[in-house]
Amino acid sequence: MIRNFIFVVFFSLLALNAGAQGKDLPDFTDLIEKSGPAVVNISTTQTVRANRMFPQMPDMDEDDPAFDFFRRFMPRQPGGPGGPPRELQSKSLGSGFIISADGYVMTNAHVVDAADEVVVKLSDKREYKAKVIGTDKRTDIALIKIEALGLPKVTLGDPNKLKVGEWVLAIGSPFGFDSSATAGIVSAKGRSLPQENYVPFIQTDAAINPGNSGGPLFNLRGEVVGINSQIYSRTGGYMGLAFAIPIDVAMEVQTQLRATGHVRRGRIGVVIQEVTKELADSFGLSKASGALVNAVEKGGPAEKAGVEPGDVILKFDGKAINASSDLPRIVGATHPGGKSTLQVWRKGSAKDLTVTVAEIPEEKTTIARGPKSSKPAEATPNKIGLVLSELTAEQKKELKVGGGVVVEEVRGSAVRAELRPGDVILGLVQKGVSTDVKSVEQFNKQLAQLDKNATVTLLVRRGEMQTYITLRNVADK
Repeated sequence: MIRNFIFVVFFSLLALNAGAQGKDLPDFTDLIEKSGPAVVNISTTQTVRANRMFPQMPDMDEDDPAFDFFRRFMPRQPGGPGGPPRELQSKSLGSGFIISADGYVMTNAHVVDAADEVVVKLSDKREYKAKVIGTDKRTDIALIKIEALGLPKVTLGDPNKLKVGEWVLAIGSPFGFDSSATAGIVSAKGRSLPQENYVPFIQTDAAINPGNSGGPLFNLRGEVVGINSQIYSRTGGYMGLAFAIPIDVAMEVQTQLRATGHVRRGRIGVVIQEVTKELADSFGLSKASGALVNAVEKGGPAEKAGVEPGDVILKFDGKAINASSDLPRIVGATHPGGKSTLQVWRKGSAKDLTVTVAEIPEEKTTIARGPKSSKPAEATPNKIGLVLSELTAEQKKELKVGGGVVVEEVRGSAVRAELRPGDVILGLVQKGVSTDVKSVEQFNKQLAQLDKNATVTLLVRRGEMQTYITLRNVADK
């Protein structure tokens, strides 16, 4: 009897505890009812030219690895390869949300890019053809407009107040399933992704799939804090890693798109890299922060302001550069033509410079590869395991450098530092002191003078880019 009573009490306590925990879980029903009508489905149509032989696919070069697959498994167009090309309609789906009652809609640039027709479908099944007001590929933001009044609209929130671990809700059209809601938490903030220099992404584990692109990410107060933009996946579907553009970044972009149809961004003409703990030690910084300048554009704003390779940019207009990814965002948000103050770290002390911000051009330049190096005079590796050779006069002229040595072979500790054959070593930095590299003999003598287990940083030219590479624990061979 007593034993049965104990079991009853134990399981009752478990049930109460489970009920108490259940009460702490969020209820999204009110949020979806109030904000869901402002989320839209976006379908696009694009006309593409079909290959004469294979009308099911766009024009494809015969050297393309996929060409042979299509040749084997896709039926040929009646009339043979000599027939006229056909035009096909390519359709895609995405999501968006209404930001004003008179029909302005936010979505991703990649959702509407190159579309011939954009159709917006509301949650009540009404459909409207939309006009693309403007797109910005650098942030993946697009602003479109439908001709309607009295539309439901979202409420905007402040992503800066988001906390990691906070609940969020995504609404969109994954795989075309309209008005699908998925929930998760904020996994991280301020994420930098490769080739994405202007967006501090919000990372979430809410289920995001193809078709969710351009849809809103809500906080528990029903405020839009982000635009779902990218997923990390090895399968093409949800794997627990999704990234949203903070809504404050998106609204700054849409303001310019609404006014002019395009976005103007500032630039100062520097190539930068992250400051690691090892680099901070090499340059005499108390902590690993700032943006290390690898190269300065000739005749650009930074060069005119006096910025030099090896400077570490600590602040821009008083705003701290905690990570190198902060600099492009802060400079990009600066109005071109204005003057700004740069605080740089140079030779052990901070220095203020005044720079006139230029505008980023729309055209992208192609980075060319550097020249091939000459054969080494000898195949004996130096103290850190590098086989080096001198730059020829022609190579110096082509690279526009006054000195430097070419890496021919990489062995020993240099392998761990990811130095590569073909790299050109231009300088050596230790304890905040930078020395230009002029010859193989001079460079090897500098290395020979280093203490055992010393840490050195090399300024390396790789193709058209420059970077700093740190070697730790330089030991005697």
